[in-house]
Amino acid sequence: MKFVDEATIIVEAGKGGHGCLSFRREKYVPKGGPDGGDGGDGGSVYLEADSALNTLIDYRFQRKHKAQNGEPGAGRNCTGNKGEDLVLPVPVGTTVVDMDTHEVLGDLTKEGQRLKVAQGGFHGLGNTRFKSSVNRAPRQTSKGSEGETRNLRLELKVLADVGLLGMPNAGKSTFIRSVSAAKPKVADYPFTTLVPNLGVVSVQAHQSFVIADIPGLIEGAAEGAGLGIRFLKHLVRTRLLLHLVDVAPYDGSSPVEAVKAIAHELEKFSETLASRPRWLVLNKVDMVAEADHEAHCQAIVDELGWDGPVFRISALSGEGTKPLVQAVMRWIEEQAEQEAENPEVAEQEAARRRRMDEEARARIEADRQARRAAREADDDDDFDDDDYDVEVVYAPE
Repeated sequence: MKFVDEATIIVEAGKGGHGCLSFRREKYVPKGGPDGGDGGDGGSVYLEADSALNTLIDYRFQRKHKAQNGEPGAGRNCTGNKGEDLVLPVPVGTTVVDMDTHEVLGDLTKEGQRLKVAQGGFHGLGNTRFKSSVNRAPRQTSKGSEGETRNLRLELKVLADVGLLGMPNAGKSTFIRSVSAAKPKVADYPFTTLVPNLGVVSVQAHQSFVIADIPGLIEGAAEGAGLGIRFLKHLVRTRLLLHLVDVAPYDGSSPVEAVKAIAHELEKFSETLASRPRWLVLNKVDMVAEADHEAHCQAIVDELGWDGPVFRISALSGEGTKPLVQAVMRWIEEQAEQEAENPEVAEQEAARRRRMDEEARARIEADRQARRAAREADDDDDFDDDDYDVEVVYAPE
């Protein structure tokens, strides 16, 4: 199974059933009068959030979905059956966008949440409805209306409180393995994670948060280098960013330049996302001589001019990870309390998320157009940037 976080589909609601033209005809009952029944309403199309799903791959293979039509009315004042509604399951965290109007129809962020995306057609009226004192034998009926048809884009963004940023091999996957039950692939050779990984970090009883490991960025990602920037949209829902940096890179590169490169790519993707609270996490301190720990790490902080929170850890050995996750938990709880106590703070947060969504959508669309132009220039390029095995892990608390 592949990890697919975007899909385009066509949904069509059912047509309403037509009204019936009929007159009562029974032995010994002269002038029975009209008895044509109404048609049935067409079925509507709904999307429903389902926590058992974590990819939109099913909608890559079946793109058109139609609800049932309403049945026409019949004689003896029989009403046609209503068309059955069509309910399409999608992963929790799916945003629904109308491709024709670019309107965001809804955001399915809770299990069982349901969104109507296409209204079924309304029923037609039978001739019984047109009977009056001056029209005793009406021959008028009305037809059922057409159901709505919509072109939709489904965008899946993982639901996480904390997002991990960093260059490939900064130790993000090792960190998420260390603090949660998630088991993303790690190895003793350099490579980058290809899809987002999720893990639930349990700090203590009834205290936990979700952390997302986003595939590593490289310099030039906004121009399509490496895996590009499309996975950055999964950080839109996060409250806090942890920027992991390898303090002792195997290739001798500068940790300071690595931090600056990631920050630059983040700003090009979304200025609002780049302004999110971001903590610096200096990883792999066990690779530096113990006597030089403090001086080496402080030199990085000083050269960056970093004035935010700084943590020194070793994701492999677990050194320093407990104080970090405890600090993250306290910060998340404080933010939640502020939003609960002050509706204005909650609205500001919602507005920031909407703005990040808009910026991310615009940037990804521009990136998509650029890749499409590149493919047209090179017809032999059959690379599919969604062609990866799924590695998203939802770990229980």
